[in-house]
Amino acid sequence: MNKIYKKNEVTFAIICIVIYVVGTSIAESIAETVEIVKLPSMIFHIGFSVILLAWLRKNDLFEKYGLLKPEYNLSKAWFFIPLMIVGLSSIFFGVKLNYSIPETAFYIISMICVGFLEEIIFRGFLFVGMAKKNVKSAIIVSSITFGIGHIVNLLNGQDLLETLLQIVFAIVVGFTLVTLFYKGKSLLPCIIFHGINNACSAISNEEASLKVFGSVERELYISVTIAVVLLTIYCIAIWKTFRTSAIEDVK
Repeated sequence: MNKIYKKNEVTFAIICIVIYVVGTSIAESIAETVEIVKLPSMIFHIGFSVILLAWLRKNDLFEKYGLLKPEYNLSKAWFFIPLMIVGLSSIFFGVKLNYSIPETAFYIISMICVGFLEEIIFRGFLFVGMAKKNVKSAIIVSSITFGIGHIVNLLNGQDLLETLLQIVFAIVVGFTLVTLFYKGKSLLPCIIFHGINNACSAISNEEASLKVFGSVERELYISVTIAVVLLTIYCIAIWKTFRTSAIEDVK
């Protein structure tokens, strides 16, 4: 790992992306075969997370990739409210166990690990590696790559429309999180948001939300539109309230 990383960080990031995407896809296929939701995925995601964390610690790379406590003043925690609104949006209409209790636990643990893996790979390795040459290109590429990466869900049987809207949402989320990391210097808020946003889908009450929106398509269109608008405003706020050279309290 060290040889590849030292030679080219972007190449290292791409290799991690391939391992993550292929590994997740295989794990999901195995889950369908054994008929246990997320158990194979949880095992893979935990294993990959442990390997990367151990490697990062061994090479003293926590600070470089923002795996440290944000220096924001806790009195300014309200600044993250828009992000959490989006992250918790899937349970606004109630909570429901969509799987058995063990499967729900597997799902949530897997998604928490996914939050870490996707953030450290896309916002960490890929973005930081590319930002050395061109920050703007790094922001764009890491955001789009993160979004396009969700096309793998088609291979796992997800509906085309849902996948396309998920890609749009993921690109906007990717841009928001890479901006937050670049301006705030900590990846932890991004990991927390990502994990919560993913995990909530395991306990979302889809029947209740369907009653409100009338159809799955309408729900997807409305929810993605609201999220895009809210996160766009949030990005603008981040750019105006943080300096690139140093972490400052949100004014």
